[in-house]
Amino acid sequence: MSAREVDLPPARPRTSVQAVVDRLITAIAVRDFAPGERLPAQRELAALLGVSRPTLRAALEELTRSGFVATRRGRAGGTWVLSGPGEATRRAQASAVTRTLLPSWSELEEAFDLRRLVEATIARTAAQRHTAADDERLRVALAAYRVAGGDAEASRSTDAELHAAVCAAAHNSQLTALSRQLLARVNLGLVWEPFTRADYDRALPQHVGLVEAVLASDAERAAAIAHEHFAITEDRVRAALHEVGS
Repeated sequence: MSAREVDLPPARPRTSVQAVVDRLITAIAVRDFAPGERLPAQRELAALLGVSRPTLRAALEELTRSGFVATRRGRAGGTWVLSGPGEATRRAQASAVTRTLLPSWSELEEAFDLRRLVEATIARTAAQRHTAADDERLRVALAAYRVAGGDAEASRSTDAELHAAVCAAAHNSQLTALSRQLLARVNLGLVWEPFTRADYDRALPQHVGLVEAVLASDAERAAAIAHEHFAITEDRVRAALHEVGS
């Protein structure tokens, strides 16, 4: 991955249109953006990627020409990810993923490891420090994640809320900030998890076990589940690179 430092913009210092194109194609390959899903508004996406809006617009135009996205006009418009890449699109995707992930792969692997260690610590601490208010927030968040099912947007937002609830239960703002920073570091600068239905099916029982362990004040079980659970995004990134070489 372009394993940028947490506080640096993802395309630095080569903030070229092609670099942004590569980042977005890789995000599609990783399933940060699912087929049929609308991309964030240009202002938000430019801020996430650390680039200017003109650079982002030029990158989106290139993605449209190459068949990765389509733009719809009007009040309900936006830029939408297309599904079913053709042969030419697959070749372009392979090249973009390689350019984005390979140069700093060893640093990215260290970031994967660090993230799982930190998230295990957060879960352990949450199990030790949680309050009745934390417990209620965790129960509500887990129920919402169950209802989200296979919907990408709903699953992402409820997943984020559940993990925010775990972080809050640890009662340490520095750990909360570090959790968010590490997610961006391992996931192309984006602060949400990739989504596929298979990932949701894998995550749901882990979420249930994690919440149960925190509520039961079982610190070591909570840590073990979190350490396993936070391999999902790592596995999704690894799979994108593996598909290039297969």
